[in-house]
Formats: sequence, structure tokens, C-alpha cells
Amino acid sequence: MITENKIFENLNFITESTLRKEITDNCKILSFEKGDTIVREGQYVKILPVVLTGAIRVFQTKEDREILLYYVMPGETCMMSLSACFFNNQSPSKAVAASPTEILAVPARLITTWQTKYASWNNFVIRTFKSRYDELLDTFESVVFEHIDQRVMEYLQDRRDKQEKSRIKISHQQLANELGTTRVVISRILKQFELSGKLVLHRAEIELL
Repeated sequence: MITENKIFENLNFITESTLRKEITDNCKILSFEKGDTIVREGQYVKILPVVLTGAIRVFQTKEDREILLYYVMPGETCMMSLSACFFNNQSPSKAVAASPTEILAVPARLITTWQTKYASWNNFVIRTFKSRYDELLDTFESVVFEHIDQRVMEYLQDRRDKQEKSRIKISHQQLANELGTTRVVISRILKQFELSGKLVLHRAEIELL
């Protein structure tokens, strides 16, 4: 049995009292440290992770390179895990805690049952697929149509705007992983940006000017 306040402050879209009771009776809250693996690539997914606090980074690996798919924030869940639960498939991606994270672990057996019984849960599932589809389409368009230097600058500007700080704590390798390229390419682009006065490179930090 888990307390409602811990769950529903970020899942306030769940309005049915009977669904809230089913959640508190059947689900668990799990905690992860930054870097902990929540879902492994290729595993059968037995629980659906719904983020309560923190964030989950979802990505695929190919030939020792990472391809970022999206981040899962509080009140959201992972589309890849949801799809794997629906069809009892192996997860096509890996999910790692991007910061200290708490999730609501929903048993896979309940997902389709709740979808037919509760309108709020059905809307949550549909909204998850729609938002992740749009996000992946944006990523695809960025990879196909934008030059890598443009993608690097847009990523850094987005991080700066979200954290409201000009200094971004990220290594060249981490940035390469986020954008699906190599550290050598990232280092070359960042050096060009530094020479043109757009940023300053620090140890494991990038300062936008």
C-alpha cells in the first residue's frame, strides 16, 4: 500500500477514485540514482515506469554509439516501454535515470485493462504515443535536414534556456551521445564556436556567450 499524495501530485490527470485505489493497491514506488538502468535494451518489460520525480533518458545503442530518443519527465511515461508492455515484446531501447529519480512501477498486466476501464488512463496512453511520435519526428527532421553544427548550437541553447544558466555541465562525449555523433566531431565544432566567440570551453562545462 502506498500513499496517494506521493503519486498524484504529478499524476493529477487521474481523476477516477477507483483507479486511484487500484494504483495504490497494485503499484510500487521505486527510486534510482543518476546513471542507474531502469530498462535494458532487449529485456521483456514487466512494469511500466511513470516518472514521479527526476527524469529518464531513453536511447538506443549502435556500434558503440548512442542515439538519444527522448527524455521522460514527471507525469510522463516511456513510449518504448509502453509498446513493449502492450505486445510483450523486448524493449528496443535503454532507459537510464538522468538524475535521482522516483517512478511509479505499474504492472504490465494492468495497462490494457485500465485502458478499457478508465478514460483518464486511456487519454494518458494516447497522449504518450502522440507526444513521443511528434518528438521522434522532430528528431528525425533535425538529423536529416540540419547540419550537425546547427544541431549542437540548438541543443546547447535549449539546455541553457531550460536551466536558466549560461554554463552547461556536459562533457564532449556526453554531448556526442545526446546528438548521435562522435566526440571528435563535437570537439571540432565546439572549438570552431569558441574561436568565433559564441562560447567558452571549460573543463566538463560549456559557457554560452
